[in-house]
Amino acid sequence: MEWDVVEVKLSGEYALQVRFRDGVEGPVRFLPSFFRGVFAELQDPAQFSRVRLVDGVVTWPGELDLAPDAMHDEIKRNGQWLLA
Repeated sequence: MEWDVVEVKLSGEYALQVRFRDGVEGPVRFLPSFFRGVFAELQDPAQFSRVRLVDGVVTWPGELDLAPDAMHDEIKRNGQWLLA
Protein backbone atom coordinates (compact mmCIF):
# COMPACT_ATOMS: atom_id res chain seq x y z
CA MET A 1 0.00 0.00 0.00
CA GLU A 2 1.11 3.57 -0.56
CA TRP A 3 0.91 4.24 3.17
CA ASP A 4 3.24 1.43 4.21
CA VAL A 5 6.04 2.95 6.25
CA VAL A 6 9.43 1.91 4.85
CA GLU A 7 11.65 3.84 7.27
CA VAL A 8 11.34 5.17 10.82
CA LYS A 9 14.03 6.99 12.79
CA LEU A 10 14.13 8.75 16.14
CA SER A 11 14.55 12.46 15.48
CA GLY A 12 14.58 13.95 18.95
CA GLU A 13 12.81 13.49 22.25
CA TYR A 14 9.38 12.09 21.47
CA ALA A 15 9.72 12.64 17.73
CA LEU A 16 10.08 10.34 14.75
CA GLN A 17 10.88 10.82 11.09
CA VAL A 18 9.00 8.47 8.76
CA ARG A 19 9.07 7.71 5.06
CA PHE A 20 6.31 5.92 3.18
CA ARG A 21 6.45 3.61 0.19
CA ASP A 22 5.10 6.35 -2.12
CA GLY A 23 7.85 8.81 -1.08
CA VAL A 24 5.81 10.93 1.34
CA GLU A 25 7.91 11.68 4.41
CA GLY A 26 7.80 13.86 7.47
CA PRO A 27 7.95 14.14 11.23
CA VAL A 28 5.65 12.61 13.81
CA ARG A 29 5.70 14.63 17.04
CA PHE A 30 4.20 13.54 20.35
CA LEU A 31 2.90 16.04 22.88
CA PRO A 32 2.94 15.07 26.59
CA SER A 33 -0.86 14.74 26.54
CA PHE A 34 -0.56 11.80 24.10
CA PHE A 35 1.07 9.55 26.71
CA ARG A 36 -1.98 8.20 28.51
CA GLY A 37 -3.84 4.91 28.55
CA VAL A 38 -2.07 2.15 26.63
CA PHE A 39 0.53 4.67 25.40
CA ALA A 40 1.54 5.84 28.92
CA GLU A 41 4.57 3.54 29.01
CA LEU A 42 6.04 5.31 25.96
CA GLN A 43 6.65 8.39 28.09
CA ASP A 44 9.75 6.53 29.29
CA PRO A 45 12.44 7.55 26.75
CA ALA A 46 13.95 4.05 26.86
CA GLN A 47 10.60 2.53 25.86
CA PHE A 48 9.93 5.18 23.22
CA SER A 49 13.31 4.49 21.63
CA ARG A 50 12.32 0.84 21.06
CA VAL A 51 10.27 1.89 18.01
CA ARG A 52 10.40 -0.53 15.07
CA LEU A 53 8.69 -1.26 11.77
CA VAL A 54 6.54 -4.37 11.54
CA ASP A 55 4.92 -5.03 8.17
CA GLY A 56 4.90 -1.32 7.26
CA VAL A 57 3.53 -0.17 10.63
CA VAL A 58 5.34 1.89 13.30
CA THR A 59 5.26 -0.27 16.44
CA TRP A 60 6.61 -0.66 19.95
CA PRO A 61 6.79 -3.74 22.18
CA GLY A 62 3.48 -4.64 23.76
CA GLU A 63 1.62 -4.46 20.44
CA LEU A 64 1.46 -0.66 20.48
CA ASP A 65 1.27 0.88 17.03
CA LEU A 66 0.22 3.93 15.04
CA ALA A 67 -2.28 3.86 12.18
CA PRO A 68 -0.15 4.24 9.04
CA ASP A 69 -3.04 5.45 6.88
CA ALA A 70 -3.89 8.30 9.27
CA MET A 71 -0.20 9.16 9.62
CA HIS A 72 0.25 9.25 5.84
CA ASP A 73 -2.80 11.44 5.28
CA GLU A 74 -1.83 13.92 7.99
CA ILE A 75 1.79 14.25 6.85
CA LYS A 76 0.73 14.58 3.21
CA ARG A 77 -1.81 17.28 4.12
CA ASN A 78 0.10 19.21 6.83
CA GLY A 79 3.76 18.20 6.51
CA GLN A 80 3.73 16.55 9.94
CA TRP A 81 1.60 14.53 12.33
CA LEU A 82 1.20 16.04 15.77
CA LEU A 83 -0.19 13.61 18.32
CA ALA A 84 -1.83 15.22 21.36
